[in-house]
Amino acid sequence: MTTSTSGARSSEDELIARYFAPLAGQGADGLRDDAATLTPSPGCDLVLTADAIVAGVHYLTDDPPASIARKALAVNLSDLAAKGATPRGFLLTLALPDDWTEDWLAGFTAGLRTAATDFGCQLLGGDTVRAAGPMLIGVTALGEVPSGGMVRRMNARIGDLLCVSGTIGDAALGLPLLTGQSPVWGEGIGPAARDFLIDRYRHPRPRLALAPILLREARAAMDVSDGLVGDLTKMLVGGDRSAEITLSDVPISVAVRAAITLEPALADTAFTGGDDYEILCAIPPDRAEACISEARTAGISLTPIGVVIAGHGPPIFRCQDGSEHIFAVRSFSHF
Repeated sequence: MTTSTSGARSSEDELIARYFAPLAGQGADGLRDDAATLTPSPGCDLVLTADAIVAGVHYLTDDPPASIARKALAVNLSDLAAKGATPRGFLLTLALPDDWTEDWLAGFTAGLRTAATDFGCQLLGGDTVRAAGPMLIGVTALGEVPSGGMVRRMNARIGDLLCVSGTIGDAALGLPLLTGQSPVWGEGIGPAARDFLIDRYRHPRPRLALAPILLREARAAMDVSDGLVGDLTKMLVGGDRSAEITLSDVPISVAVRAAITLEPALADTAFTGGDDYEILCAIPPDRAEACISEARTAGISLTPIGVVIAGHGPPIFRCQDGSEHIFAVRSFSHF
């Protein structure tokens, strides 16, 4: 891990020793080398995923640094969970803007240590550099699955039941509560609901306990990061498959339901907004009951929302009266 420094700030070696070396896992050699080693467990394949979060795009610049660290790791572990993988370690790239402070870095690494411990995923190495623009935090997460067992995104078959974990739309409604927009509905839902939605935006919950269940029961899975509607569309591209979803079956929290009651247009925001980090999966119909029961035992709700059908078009979303709902925008997009 190398560091660009300026002024009287700590040197490269001092930053590594003070903030990052205490987080180093087995194979990282205390971050004293330029690379780490990782041996997968016997009979396992490595699973690798990388996601970056950027200030002003994926988090707010005044978010607590510990929250930012937790989010950076959690969004990557959400991808591992969807693949049925057990976390083994991660690499961190931290591009710091000119105005970074050691107080901020101390808070960030404290949050990263807590998240790494909570998620069972240790730091193996990385790089710290100066950013020419806003802060960027990149994580490459490594996990493992039994050889040949990774749960793919594109393997759903016609007739499979589509299920989603947790609740949808919390983070998408939490964001406007943090950006100073002061939506009228935000006052109406009350402080407890506001705090819940903000927490869901700042602190994704990677569904790691669902990973071994997906390995046993699911045909296909992906995490929901860009909105349920758009991500389901991605899951079913090609293969002459589509889906039929009943919107009233999509699980939403009490807080989101309260907001939609006050502002019905927020339903589209909930179904298409990003940052859910829940798991969308396709389950063979004869395994659905067992899968849902196993998930419940693991402390995770898994809710059926529709079925994979034959077709060439995007998924069909039905209202409670059976009519089709058309979304003007289907998902979050960077471009």
